[in-house]
Amino acid sequence: MSLTDRLNTAQRRVPPWLLYLLLPLPAAWYLYLGLTGGLGAEPIKALEHALGEFALQLLIAGLAVTPLRRFAGITLIRFRRAIGLMAFFYVALHLLTWLLLDVQLLSQIWADIVKRPYITVGMAGFALLLPLALTSNNWSVRRLGPRWRRLHKLTYLAVLLGAVHYLMLAKGLQLEPLLYLGVVLALLALRIEPRKLRRFRRRPT
Repeated sequence: MSLTDRLNTAQRRVPPWLLYLLLPLPAAWYLYLGLTGGLGAEPIKALEHALGEFALQLLIAGLAVTPLRRFAGITLIRFRRAIGLMAFFYVALHLLTWLLLDVQLLSQIWADIVKRPYITVGMAGFALLLPLALTSNNWSVRRLGPRWRRLHKLTYLAVLLGAVHYLMLAKGLQLEPLLYLGVVLALLALRIEPRKLRRFRRRPT
């Protein structure tokens, strides 16, 4: 049995609902660190960063499911919904931390969204993820039919906006945000089906 077969056999023994129990644990840990002084001199900013970065990591993990199946034969499709919903959970926590602990003033929230481009990009990403989270259930799949797949292609743009938000948030050109953006762009490129790429190349100029 190959390594891929072993991995696929092992993942079948893991119930998807287990992710809903395990993935919130980092949020609880970050909160504990914030309450006990473990997040440094600016705990609110550090908490925002930690929640946002983990959200981006989960979004990238969800984006990687299809390329892993196509190119490596590793099938994790049964975990994709849980990963996506937990990514939205962390995005929402990231947003709430900014709204309730950082800005606090309602009049300042809209001003920040309009005046600060990185916040505008982040809010746009959240707006795209909201309908995806609300329709990540079997009832919506049945109700929307083929439209469900088209709607959930917004994930690609939402993840890209998340990576751009992180890059814009960083002061100066830093390696880590660039790496995240590079990974997102690579995963999006890997999702392009070869026949569509060949069709595009054959178009007359």
